[in-house]
Amino acid sequence: MEEPFASWSEFNVAVAGAGAALGGLLIVALSVNIATIAKSPGLAARAGASIAALILGVALSCAALIPGQQTVGYGIQVLVGAALCAVIDVRCGITVARDAVRTGFRRYTLERIAFFAVPTLIYAVAGILLVASTAWAAGLVLVAVGTIVAIVATVAFSWVALVEVLR
Repeated sequence: MEEPFASWSEFNVAVAGAGAALGGLLIVALSVNIATIAKSPGLAARAGASIAALILGVALSCAALIPGQQTVGYGIQVLVGAALCAVIDVRCGITVARDAVRTGFRRYTLERIAFFAVPTLIYAVAGILLVASTAWAAGLVLVAVGTIVAIVATVAFSWVALVEVLR
């Protein structure tokens, strides 16, 4: 493994393992209250976006561990992943907004959408910096930040899926 990825290898190994485990736990958390979650299109959409951002972080951590990886190629991978997540985020955002109108509970709509869209935005900026190749170090840091934000958002959403839906 070559620099700059060699210095990030321990972080990427840890994130790949922990993120995959967390993804599995989120699926279990969702299954506990699946009947309630399935009744709410907005809640189900938020679950999908949360999983997508987390799994993108896991995939990017795995991709960074590929021997011979170059920053520009990795940047393209980050941008493609961010674009796919953005499609999911837009669809989920529309669903969350429609659900808020349907239920009359619009108070936190923007926060709910931003919660799952922020990691994707961070990944997109990171991909641009990596492709620019002059700012690859900042791009690698932003991939890490996006992944950490996705992990935090997933843990927070897991709480919602396990506890808050029952209130």
